[in-house]
Amino acid sequence: MGLMQRLFGHAPPRAEAAPFVADPMVMETLRGGGWLFGDGEVNVAHALRNPSVYRCVTLISSTIGMLPLHLIDAETKEKAKDHPLFVLLHREPNAWQTAHEFRALMQMRVLTKGNAYARVVWSGVDVRNRGRRTPLRLIPLDPDRVTPKLTDAWEMVYEYRPPSGGTQIIAASDMLHLRGFSLDGVSGISVLRQARDAIRLALDADLALRRLFQRGSFVGATLESDGELSQEAYDRLKASWNEEYSGAGNAGKTPILEGKTKLVVHGSSAKDSQSNELRGRQVEEIARVFGVPRPLLMVDETSWGSGIEALGRFFVQFTLNQWFECWQQAIERTLLDPVDKGLFVARFNPGALLRGSLKDQADYFAKALGAGGHQPWMHVDEVRDTSDLPEREAPPNPMMGHNGGPGLEDDEE
Repeated sequence: MGLMQRLFGHAPPRAEAAPFVADPMVMETLRGGGWLFGDGEVNVAHALRNPSVYRCVTLISSTIGMLPLHLIDAETKEKAKDHPLFVLLHREPNAWQTAHEFRALMQMRVLTKGNAYARVVWSGVDVRNRGRRTPLRLIPLDPDRVTPKLTDAWEMVYEYRPPSGGTQIIAASDMLHLRGFSLDGVSGISVLRQARDAIRLALDADLALRRLFQRGSFVGATLESDGELSQEAYDRLKASWNEEYSGAGNAGKTPILEGKTKLVVHGSSAKDSQSNELRGRQVEEIARVFGVPRPLLMVDETSWGSGIEALGRFFVQFTLNQWFECWQQAIERTLLDPVDKGLFVARFNPGALLRGSLKDQADYFAKALGAGGHQPWMHVDEVRDTSDLPEREAPPNPMMGHNGGPGLEDDEE
């Protein structure tokens, strides 16, 4: 028997609980799909809903995936096509991904999570080939399931928690680790986490605008009455207005009013201007965090003439170069057997992004081959290779020797 029944002989009537209607954004957060509170990470899928974030991440990631990545002989500067790592980097890192897909995924993860990991599957030691081990497969791992640790012996190890359960300890020699900017030298910092306030503000501004289109009035006016409305008249007017003139589907309708109600039309307010300015400012903030020039986010009315070449060079030099070095040094650190270190290097080829117009290329290659009295520094096959053309026997050139050098060398020989 409850306390109220013991005191009064009966229990008071129980009030009916009001139905719980939660905001979808709240429910998404409670399920783990929205923003986390405090200093936690931001949800990647949620952040990518913002067009500026999506454009920055996909632009950098797709470019890294698109550009050729080759293993180069450090002495001859030729492509080391006979080395097993060449195929792994250039064409087929594993059985289900292309090289483009693998690199784009890894780059997206290091941008959004601060770290990207790939488990290295090695071959056995080949005693006939100076005891070399060669990597056979690169298996990308979810960064949320990997914890990098530096032991007391100053050795890196990685604690991996597979979806099936348990824990695996992976040595640094078996893990390709792309690390973003780091405060401790062990784990990289997520760009999304550092920019979460700017990204969240941009998403909030988009949400406010979306709700305005869903539920707001597009008449841009207020209703005024000379006298006080009765509750019945007020409810009827409110219901009629919300039904007939609110939401994007009712934009452009002419209000029809009853009684002495007047429609007072207003122009755009300072608040509207501030809202537009805020959304533009957040695009700039997000572009600044990722290091992407604003015109590449399609937000500036720019003349796309000769300026696009300078823009491409800017993008390569100040945005992509840091990631080129991140990839190249991580590959040389982990994927090259100690026997091969120093003999081979990994290099991206950003030439396609740095090429000028066809006229500029023609002038450059002509001078490179010795036109106009210039000292030649390229062979015709090198020019054709730069343009992705097959090798072809060069026509006789009195200015060039049989090896592609100046004719003077032949005379000296």
